Amino acid sequence: MLGFHRKKKLPPPACEGRLKHIAFIMDGNGRWAKKRGMPRTFGHKQGAEAMRRLVRHCGDIGIKTATVYAFSTENWSRPQEEVDTIMLILERYLDEAFTLLDVENVRYVFLGDKARLPATLREKAIELERVSREKPLTLNIALNYGARAEIVHACNALIAEGKSEITEDDLSGKLYTHESPDPDLVVRTGGDVRLSNFLLWQSAYAELCFTKTLWPDLTNDDLDEIIRDFLTRHRRFGGL
Repeated sequence: MLGFHRKKKLPPPACEGRLKHIAFIMDGNGRWAKKRGMPRTFGHKQGAEAMRRLVRHCGDIGIKTATVYAFSTENWSRPQEEVDTIMLILERYLDEAFTLLDVENVRYVFLGDKARLPATLREKAIELERVSREKPLTLNIALNYGARAEIVHACNALIAEGKSEITEDDLSGKLYTHESPDPDLVVRTGGDVRLSNFLLWQSAYAELCFTKTLWPDLTNDDLDEIIRDFLTRHRRFGGL
């Protein structure tokens, strides 16, 4: 569990290909707002701003793929007003993404079942995927996503193709993330120490970082410190 103590400012970490994919569990938006006497929905708006800032920083320091856990299959159980606000914030985020395509050079991929999303949000997500497909950086947005549901979806797709035996490569090729490398590092903000049904298959050998910092408070310098810690780790992948 990382905490952050302000030190002399260091240059951004040199990932040098060792960190190709970083994934974020963006936890703490509601608590961030509550601490300030504001409604939870205000925290989600600030969380969207933090997401854009931190993902942009990832691209600036050479990380080619980022994944964010925006809305889980379990989040539908939240109060309807909060769900509606999150959907509206996401739709506005996509509207802005269309206007920034030539500036940010980001390819957008949406992980999860789009069928349950509001129609306008679903249509914008599909169109944004289409028009950004050739961009060099990838942002995976997990939206109506759950890792167990993803694995079931992949297995059913393979069964539909007539598979009687399934290999690891078969399954990986049918996951929502099949065009991205597995995450090297998963970062969860907000203090909880669990994965919460996020990228369970893909994170088998990911390094994990848990911080008590609430998502809207996570700074670019904090992220740099997390990455520097990651770069000190020796990843054995089951070997010596």
